[in-house]
Amino acid sequence: MAIIFGLFKATCLVLIAAAAVLPPLIEAAPAAPKISCGTVTSTLAPCFEYVLGGGQVPVNCCAGVKSLYKAASTTADRRNVCTCLKSVTSSASPTAVKNAKALPGKCGVSLPYIISPEIDCNK
Repeated sequence: MAIIFGLFKATCLVLIAAAAVLPPLIEAAPAAPKISCGTVTSTLAPCFEYVLGGGQVPVNCCAGVKSLYKAASTTADRRNVCTCLKSVTSSASPTAVKNAKALPGKCGVSLPYIISPEIDCNK
């Protein structure tokens, strides 16, 4: 009986030790982005006229920029927005890229990157 109790006690100690050590070793899966490229496109649709032709930035464009900036609250969402912007600018004219780069500043939003076809969205 004493041997069984000793084995039970040893097993419990091993399980407790494992429970204390394992959680830091197990990484949580990164959150999937909730903001799709379709959402980025539709939210920034009021900006297309400015990006393509310049001029005054429409008020509803800045509202979309600010809304998207606020909604991208996770790393996954920010990377997805960045990737979408990179994809769009990779096929845009130099004028459109220049206007897109200026857009966050004109709307009072400070991005940690410059919108361009060369953005490194993994930083």
